[in-house]
Amino acid sequence: MTFFNYLKDQFRLILLWLGFNCLTGFILWLTPEVKFNFASLFYIFLLGMILLAIFLGLDYQQRKRWWQQLELDSDQYVETPSLSNARTYEEELYQEYFNEMHREHFLLLNNVKQQSEEQKDYIDSWVHEIKVPLASLTLISETIEDDISEKRYNQLRNNLNRMDDYVEQVLYYSRLDSFSKDYLINSYSLKRIVQQTIRDSKEYFIQKNIRFSLVGEDYAVLTDEKWLHFILNQLISNGIKYTESGGSITISFSKNERGTWLNVADTGIGIPTEDLQRIFDKGFTGNNGRNEETNSTGLGLYLAKSLSEKLGHHLYVESQVGKGTSFQLLFPHLNYYAETDENFMLHD
Repeated sequence: MTFFNYLKDQFRLILLWLGFNCLTGFILWLTPEVKFNFASLFYIFLLGMILLAIFLGLDYQQRKRWWQQLELDSDQYVETPSLSNARTYEEELYQEYFNEMHREHFLLLNNVKQQSEEQKDYIDSWVHEIKVPLASLTLISETIEDDISEKRYNQLRNNLNRMDDYVEQVLYYSRLDSFSKDYLINSYSLKRIVQQTIRDSKEYFIQKNIRFSLVGEDYAVLTDEKWLHFILNQLISNGIKYTESGGSITISFSKNERGTWLNVADTGIGIPTEDLQRIFDKGFTGNNGRNEETNSTGLGLYLAKSLSEKLGHHLYVESQVGKGTSFQLLFPHLNYYAETDENFMLHD
């Protein structure tokens, strides 16, 4: 609370004081027994101003100490304080109301936090439990491969794989808030991680007759293998989903002054311009995702973007309708992080 804001709040008191001084001078001027003297009136006005200034200064200091209890540093996570030391009845009303709201707020916050943790534990437990029957169904599907038609078998395996992908999305989504407890940054071969991801999706490439190309030299990048594998799987699955039979997906590697780049380019249907700025939003499916054949959940690219940022990577997208889509994943150099931190400290 600044002194200027305090004076604005005391505007009516100051106005009353000015009115009282004007009224005093007017009465003295009308009183015939009193010899009217502007010098005496000025001294009265000056004395009153000094007394008013002293009163406002002392009152401001007392109010300031009380209101400072509510001034929080937005750059730090601190507990919301309780008010105390109210001087007036008005301040006591504010103090009692605020402290009661403060208590209810933290009770509600603790309740929500507990429910969130219980829900997360349930989701994690459910994901791990559902993986057991999914694995069993996969094994059963392999045993009946010769008993059903190839078309039916492919449909069965595709649906099982889609179920497994959705379960993975739920698991990684539930772990977003606790990301710092579940990752390990190390140096990995980028090409090896990509090849492993492609092997997991080989059935989709074969069924849709999509060609795959790997271009460029291998580079070592600092990342978490498990999380990066999930990110790449989302990008590649997205390319397969929206690329027609006979198309192609190309993954290329490059390097420049900013860092190492991984580019996932497809020859699919492309993304409309009006959807391009929103494809990383949670739950956004766009015109393409509403297609009955693709039936997008709107979580894959959101998770890919969120996890990339948490790992210190940067995910970009370019697309043209009818020509395809390209996702670029940047792994910045260490000096890039250092320069970013240094610039942050200089501007802090």
